[in-house]
Amino acid sequence: MRKYIGEIMLITTAIIWGSGFVMSALSLDYLSPYQLLAARFLIGVIILSIVFHKRLRKIKKSTILKGTVLGLFLYLAFALQTVGLQYTTASKNAFITAVNVVIVPFIAFFMYKRRIDIYELTGAFLAIIGIACLSLQFSSGVNIGDLLTLACAFGFAYQIFYTAKYVKDEDPILLTVVQMAVAAILGWAVVVLKGDTNFSFEMEGVLSTLYLGVFSTTLAYCLQTIAQKFTNETKTAIILSTEAFWGMVFSVLFLGELLTPRMAIGAIVILGAIIISETKLSFIRKKETKEEHNVL
Repeated sequence: MRKYIGEIMLITTAIIWGSGFVMSALSLDYLSPYQLLAARFLIGVIILSIVFHKRLRKIKKSTILKGTVLGLFLYLAFALQTVGLQYTTASKNAFITAVNVVIVPFIAFFMYKRRIDIYELTGAFLAIIGIACLSLQFSSGVNIGDLLTLACAFGFAYQIFYTAKYVKDEDPILLTVVQMAVAAILGWAVVVLKGDTNFSFEMEGVLSTLYLGVFSTTLAYCLQTIAQKFTNETKTAIILSTEAFWGMVFSVLFLGELLTPRMAIGAIVILGAIIISETKLSFIRKKETKEEHNVL
């Protein structure tokens, strides 16, 4: 069971993020996208600082530097996704963001000459196909919103890649605290610079924002960072891509969206992607080896 602790944490993270689609839809009725980002990251750093205040005394300079890098990539990715959404469709925004799943292994290859696992790469491309079936409303043309969203995908890919790199030598909790703090500082700086300081305090908006801050930000990013001690960056990206699947599930359950055959196919393809990357088709290879042995 211990062998799969990372995968279990990442699946839990993806489920939480999937539920976040519903809560984001509710929050954005009351807050601007930039206000929502600033609020959720602030909630995250406050909760983590209170719960783990004793650990903060042991924080190292290296943790601050590495957490700052992660926080920069995290906020940049979210901001680019938010701006990109203003110029493209929500379905294309979600799909292009998910392209990070195939970017991650190539970052490892080009930066560290790390061998690309054919099964994980196959799983990554299958995940993209599955997400396309789930979310993409096919339309022609590429616009500035699509390009900004693609840049956002690179931001998330680098955040996943560097988390895997840094968490090997750093306390994952402290790394998450610094990451949240940097993202919160950037978030509030953008809100102030844009003059976007008129917040709504309607109860529904407050509760949905609290959910995003407590679960989709604090808990989810803690789980992701800890999980990456136990699994590699490519597998992490593939499992986290199931966020799209869980988003569909919660949208069907709570927002009344219709489940179409294409969405069902997408869900099956994503499941196949995880099976391939996780097992590397070992059950097939074992069967073939056994058959060859019997023939001999």
